[in-house]
Amino acid sequence: MAALTVWRYTSGRVLGGWGPLLCVLIGSLVGLLMPLVGVDDKCCAALKGIAHLRCQLWGRPPPPATVQSTSLTIPFTALDLLPQKSKPSKDMVLEAKAALQQAQEMKKAGKREKAHKLLVHALSMNPDFVEALTELGTILEEEKDVIQADHLYTKALAISPCNERALISRDRTLPLVEEIDQRHFSIIDSKVRRLMSIPKGNSALRRVMEETYYHHIYHTVAIEGSTLTLSEIRHIIETRYAVPGKSLQEQNEAIGVDVAMKYINTTLLSRTGPITVHDILEIHRRVLGFVDPVEGGRLRTSQVFVGHHIPPHPQDLQRHMQELVQWLNSEEALQLHPVEYAALAHYKLVYVHPFVDGNGRTSRLLMNLVLMKARYPPITIRKEQRAEYYAALDTANEGDVRPFIRFIAKCTEITLDTLLISTTEHAVGLPGTSQHPVCLDCKQTIPVH
Repeated sequence: MAALTVWRYTSGRVLGGWGPLLCVLIGSLVGLLMPLVGVDDKCCAALKGIAHLRCQLWGRPPPPATVQSTSLTIPFTALDLLPQKSKPSKDMVLEAKAALQQAQEMKKAGKREKAHKLLVHALSMNPDFVEALTELGTILEEEKDVIQADHLYTKALAISPCNERALISRDRTLPLVEEIDQRHFSIIDSKVRRLMSIPKGNSALRRVMEETYYHHIYHTVAIEGSTLTLSEIRHIIETRYAVPGKSLQEQNEAIGVDVAMKYINTTLLSRTGPITVHDILEIHRRVLGFVDPVEGGRLRTSQVFVGHHIPPHPQDLQRHMQELVQWLNSEEALQLHPVEYAALAHYKLVYVHPFVDGNGRTSRLLMNLVLMKARYPPITIRKEQRAEYYAALDTANEGDVRPFIRFIAKCTEITLDTLLISTTEHAVGLPGTSQHPVCLDCKQTIPVH
């Protein structure tokens, strides 16, 4: 009885002292979990994650099923994994706002070029200025640059998911952008059909495919910083003899890519069935097998940092790889255009960054495996495109993967043009590997899109 009296007394004192605070905390939690009705744009920007959840659960309906969007959601992209950018100072924020106001006045006065420059300046001061992104997108849309305008609207929504103006603008541009992308895919399909109509015994086609093989090895290691020339690559692959005066690691990297490509051609392409984690590990085992056989074919056990991108923690890699192959074999992925499917496979693997080294080479090989399974030729990302390649990947990490898909589509079309031109009566051969990206004849015959 005495113990019960003491318990009542102490509990009453505890609740009397902490009760109001507990009520406030519980009320705050309930408020966060309830639908955020009537939250304005400033609150959405401050509560980015919650606003994004609200828009997903109670916000605008998804686009119609008849429109196939290339901006697929990356299932393992989490807000806490996005790169942390330095915030602009108060002076820079104020200068960006002042530039936006001046741009709006210039636009009303009909001085669109000055308004454009002022908005670019505002975004240089504050890259995440949603109002400036939307305003610049409106100007670009009026200038018929729908793709870039849609990209700016998408970036604005990634920062402020409930921004009404950006939502309305993107709903307007999305169908137009999808139509442009599908039209480009149709052009690529027609060129693939032309290439498939060439007899397999065509000597010119066999010759150019052999040259393409060595070009791919040369460019895929050159993107990573290799100093080997095309002739040195060919000498190493054909003879397995070392080139004097060149790093053995660079030469072993070239041999690794050659072995991985042969594994894909002789084993994976002839096998039916889904792509597995084991297949990706076996590709990587060969890519890195001559440089670091211990890490080859093994998921990394340490955290890595890739520029501003922070890949998933090693403890989560197995789950992410399972999610990746689950998506690779899903009905959703298989219904995509082969170029879009291959580009997303590349990006998803390089985003996870599951290996200590060789992630880029393995991702490009996985992309070509997807393309070749769809009876497309393997494509080459040239070393001269390195800056554009990494810029497209950075843009994808910021939330819009479509520029990267368009980049891969452009590389696919260039590869097809090269193969088709090289098999005509007046062949010009493959583009050179000097400092100049393409030869003079190629500049005249290969259309630049």
